[in-house]
Amino acid sequence: MNRQAQAVILLLVGGAVLRASLTDQYLNYVKPGLQPYLILAGAILVVAGLFSLWYELRPTRPATAGGPAVAGAGGAGVAVAGGSAVAGVDGAVSPGHDGHGDVGDAAHGHGDGHGPGQGPGHGDDDGPGHGPGHGPGHGHGHGDGDDDGHGHGPGGPKVAWLLLAPVLGLLLVAPPALGSYAAGRAGSALVEKSDFAPLPAGDPVKLTMLDYASRAVFDRGVSLGERRVELSGFVMRGPEGTWLLARMMLSCCAADARPVKVALAGQLPEGLRDEQWLRVTGGYTGRQVKDVVNGETIPFIEVTDVALIETPVEQYES
Repeated sequence: MNRQAQAVILLLVGGAVLRASLTDQYLNYVKPGLQPYLILAGAILVVAGLFSLWYELRPTRPATAGGPAVAGAGGAGVAVAGGSAVAGVDGAVSPGHDGHGDVGDAAHGHGDGHGPGQGPGHGDDDGPGHGPGHGPGHGHGHGDGDDDGHGHGPGGPKVAWLLLAPVLGLLLVAPPALGSYAAGRAGSALVEKSDFAPLPAGDPVKLTMLDYASRAVFDRGVSLGERRVELSGFVMRGPEGTWLLARMMLSCCAADARPVKVALAGQLPEGLRDEQWLRVTGGYTGRQVKDVVNGETIPFIEVTDVALIETPVEQYES
């Protein structure tokens, strides 16, 4: 992969990050508070990619008189006025050296140096063009300045093109937010507390899944009392044939997401299926069940009202 291709990949990565962070798509992967940092990171990648591409495609300056030697077209050896000779095709060098073949541009290999000198003969050249040349003749050698010694050539290993895979995945097939499949393979997460603040005003009072589950398990419903609460999440099958209301909770991003689960008791609509989003209203009940994944306690809520809702833009809880 040459540097131009690397610059294009850098542009694509930055563009994909910007596209996700400037829409609601980023909410499938990280918490809302990280949006400014994503925008900044995407912008830096795009600027870096544009600068790298410009640097690689910019026109080169022609060599000036008195400047350093440059390689000619096709590798033919040329000499700039006032400068030194540069090796070209077959290691040809400019005249003027007695018994030396200067192989330039970091080329190395074998050279049979011949110069006006000491009779017929050949001298093998293992360095950059030095050998005991004899007699009029010519020198030739082969250069491998385009190889890095590992067979990759100047552009590096071709496996680097695999960097495009996640970029194309994000641009073409954006993964959705984690749902019932992930929740069914991870144990319910609770935060143990010993002190709970009084519930806010309202009837019903809107609570997060984590707040209700923690109060129901660790406070035995004391801080809930007889209040009606409202929860929202997606449904999934639970242990003992129960339906669970679940929601993924993030600490930072989807990589550390864990589900919070609340079992549903009471009259539920017919035809429920995994991934359906519900808003339920109900009250505390002391009934509990164990999570089959990690053995954590899953509290119940006694449902008095159920409504099917659209999948929210922000599907995770923080």
